[in-house]
Amino acid sequence: MTNRKQPVFIYDERETQYKFNDDHPFNQLRLTMTVDLLRQAGALPDSVIVTAQAATEQDLLRVHTPAYIEAVKALSSPQPEERWIKEAGRFGLDTDDTPYFPGMHEITANVVGGSIHAVDLVMSGEAPHALHLGGGLHHAMQSKGAGFCVYNDASAAIAYAKEKYGAKVLYIDTDVHHGDGVQWSFYSDPQVATLSIHETGKYLFPGTGAVNERGEGEAFGTKVNVPVEPYTEDESWLECFSEVLGELIARFQPDLIISQHGCDAHAFDPLAHVHCSMHVYKAMPELIHRLAHQWCAGRWVALGGGGYDIWRVVPRAWSLLWLVMSEQALLGQLEAEPQLRLPQAWLNAWQGKSPVQLVDTWLDPVETWSPIPRRQAIAEKNRQTKEIAMMYLK
Repeated sequence: MTNRKQPVFIYDERETQYKFNDDHPFNQLRLTMTVDLLRQAGALPDSVIVTAQAATEQDLLRVHTPAYIEAVKALSSPQPEERWIKEAGRFGLDTDDTPYFPGMHEITANVVGGSIHAVDLVMSGEAPHALHLGGGLHHAMQSKGAGFCVYNDASAAIAYAKEKYGAKVLYIDTDVHHGDGVQWSFYSDPQVATLSIHETGKYLFPGTGAVNERGEGEAFGTKVNVPVEPYTEDESWLECFSEVLGELIARFQPDLIISQHGCDAHAFDPLAHVHCSMHVYKAMPELIHRLAHQWCAGRWVALGGGGYDIWRVVPRAWSLLWLVMSEQALLGQLEAEPQLRLPQAWLNAWQGKSPVQLVDTWLDPVETWSPIPRRQAIAEKNRQTKEIAMMYLK
């Protein structure tokens, strides 16, 4: 291996083929748009981009059952056999959310392979950090697809890090939907800590992630959930996230951080009700970056995830993640000029394709947003939840 000693960006255009149908909200055009934005900003040279091999059967079997993998393969055929079509429901692959599609095994195995390769690069010391935006499919269960997720690349990457490197892994999930698939995969495993901050399951899929889900047996206290209220804004979200993460990482002291960066807690996202701005998507990775260097020699793998306003939110949020991870000079400009504009060439390229007016600055002009009427009550309820979440961390 060459010694890169710089963060790597794992990207393969084949991952844009992870597509259920033309009307599905999971639209991988967001990957293409993010890569284009970073290139237009001068922040993504070819030298940092790497591709990965597809996951092996062994990689998948660490977190999925043989029967489920067999079903995914069979339903990946352009014309699946009738017996497998009848079985699709048993494996969660016949729903509007997660319908089977041609080639899904090969395409999703590539996604899993990318996240595993990210672990190898970081744990081997070839790179301090690795970003794989095609990953983050955190809802898939051991024997069931769910929530737009066929194979769970995050769980597979964690299991690989444990098996190959003996690593203690802290998994951080900032998607607006609870990171259920990963939590349940390691619910009784004391070598894996999980922190999920998400909109309360009272109102949102998957309905789990209550504050009293804490792990079981020797792993009790290593699974932490912070279910925030609908219409939570930046300040309250960041207060909950930073305090709980600080306590958890100090107690757990991981060898590796794997974080999932769904950006659907943004106010513009059509599938949820949290009201954060782009400020969160700069401040949150800055905190993870700092803590990675403080507690685990900088070892940090970041994955993508949800995000369904592909025009105004995802490219900016994911680009900010990479700017932070790779310590781009552009961040200094942004500090000096909070309303710094996006590259005009990118705006010109995508505005004609977008059904909405693109936001033309890196950060949101939140001062123009209508205030949330129940701000104080929401913040207070979140503060109470945060204190309960930290009950076993102090």
